Amino acid sequence: MNLAFDWAWIPRLGEGLVLTAQLTATCMALGAVLGVVLALLRVYARGWLSPLYALASVYVHLFRGTPLLVQLMIIHFGLPNMGIVFTPFLSGLVAMSLNTAAYQAEYFRGAIQSVKAGQMMAARSLGLTRLQAIRLVILPQALRLVIPPWSNELIYMLKYSSIVYMVGAMDLMGVGRTIAAKNFRFLELFLVVALIYLAVVLLLTLSLRWVEKRLRIPGLGTSGRGT
Repeated sequence: MNLAFDWAWIPRLGEGLVLTAQLTATCMALGAVLGVVLALLRVYARGWLSPLYALASVYVHLFRGTPLLVQLMIIHFGLPNMGIVFTPFLSGLVAMSLNTAAYQAEYFRGAIQSVKAGQMMAARSLGLTRLQAIRLVILPQALRLVIPPWSNELIYMLKYSSIVYMVGAMDLMGVGRTIAAKNFRFLELFLVVALIYLAVVLLLTLSLRWVEKRLRIPGLGTSGRGT
């Protein structure tokens, strides 16, 4: 077996890695914002807010229960039939953001429910409104508790971002596929791409473990992504 490596591949793969990083970071940020809102609705929306609870629940089950690839295909190839056209990057960003928001919502919900009920009672006894108690007392603790599963979600989304090449986005996988198609060095190119993903994942894992240890609340924790 004759393996050939060309250093000229690296700059182009680096450009793809930058787009992968932008896509992952942006979708995680957008997903976190939407995820917190969905989690709060799933925990606190009762009484006259019950319809919002139902909508949040349907959203979470819908996006957790269908493949990310199918969601991407609907957004990029299906929505143009309704006159809604996205660029490949934007299609990937929308699909990934909507998908990770559903998972993050469950992580945030679990973290919020892990905060002892007495915390809310104590906050209310000090004169805080319900919203103030959630914002100033419950959420700060929940955000620390959610770090382990959120870290796992970041790693998942970094790897899942590789599917956006299927709609033409020139991320790391897309660039690797394009170069390989021109010189037919598929094995070498995909091995290099895999090693780059592995290096980034290891770096993120070590960094996030350090953050987790710094902010950990002893005796409390949550689990990672599940179905």
